[in-house]
Amino acid sequence: MEHKQMTASGGTVHYWVDRAGMNSDCIVFTHGVTADHTMFEKQVRFFSGKYTLIFWDVPLHGLSRPYHGFSYRDTADILYSILRKEKIEKAVLVGMSMGGYPSQHFGALYPEMVSGFVALDTTPLGVRYYSKSDLWWLRQAAPMAKWFPDEILRKSMAWSVSQTKYAYQKMMAMLKPLSKADIIEQMEIAYTYFTLENKDISFKFPVLILVGEKDSTGKVKAYCKAWAEQTGYPLHFIKGAKHFANGDNPEQVNREIDSFVNRLRKEEGKS
Repeated sequence: MEHKQMTASGGTVHYWVDRAGMNSDCIVFTHGVTADHTMFEKQVRFFSGKYTLIFWDVPLHGLSRPYHGFSYRDTADILYSILRKEKIEKAVLVGMSMGGYPSQHFGALYPEMVSGFVALDTTPLGVRYYSKSDLWWLRQAAPMAKWFPDEILRKSMAWSVSQTKYAYQKMMAMLKPLSKADIIEQMEIAYTYFTLENKDISFKFPVLILVGEKDSTGKVKAYCKAWAEQTGYPLHFIKGAKHFANGDNPEQVNREIDSFVNRLRKEEGKS
């Protein structure tokens, strides 16, 4: 993959492009909180050569640190700039956990640039889904993390999202470059700005919801079920997977994404 970077209002944002030909469909992968673009390495191996792929380190994460003035609106505008720079007119968005929020904000702002959205172990934007107590508990995640000793915090975070040894080790590896203060800052800002920028939205493009059948992170499974019930979006459970489903069961996740993109191609009349 080709490593690139661009200057945004709050700092430098790093991204990676793997091109598969002039007319290939594009998939944009957006990672979760305290992670980075490498959480999709199992997807790189499967999709490379089939589609044009874009991965990025969301502001405040990975190589896109330090970054000032984070907001999800800003991340959506940065993604817009990346796609324009790479001359991508339309893309399928895959947003994992926190990565679902930049993806949904982008879809709300630039719907003409979205072919479809794969919501991977993430939750919906929409005021109606979250009670006041839900939002209060969400804001407690970072303060509660401060009470954990550094090593225990990392291991508990990795264990809670992972069912397999691979996913656990991958999560630990992504946490390794971060100080405890970095981890808490990422959690605090990501969750705070979710509550501040949450709004009711609707999409005209297709959406597929994927969630690990063993996902026990917060109320993610419950939110996904409510999301599917409210909208009619298909909801597929990833067998044997926790929150880091694309690491726990990449085979099924990759098949689900591939099938979704192929269906979009047929609906758009592409060969």
